[in-house]
Amino acid sequence: SQLSGRILIVEDNAVNQLVARRLSEQLGCEVTVASSGEEALPLVSRERFDLVLMDCQMPILDGYAATQQIRQQFEQKPVIIALTANAMLEDRERCLESG
Repeated sequence: SQLSGRILIVEDNAVNQLVARRLSEQLGCEVTVASSGEEALPLVSRERFDLVLMDCQMPILDGYAATQQIRQQFEQKPVIIALTANAMLEDRERCLESG
């Protein structure tokens, strides 16, 4: 089925960026890619995204901190889905606490 909407993919790994972009585009979504949390913040401040796919583990400003800043600083409150290989209960809780 086709979806529509604007997705921001925040991911520092080029292969993961490509896979997420291709899958999202195949669903009919318009995709923007940011390679870091620092790169994502100004995008969210000036553009509307329906969904953000946020890598949790990135250098300097990780996905947890970037999500907290988006929730605290911007009027736009897109749905943010964490991308992580960590599957422990405490990882889930940390994601939820970050927003």
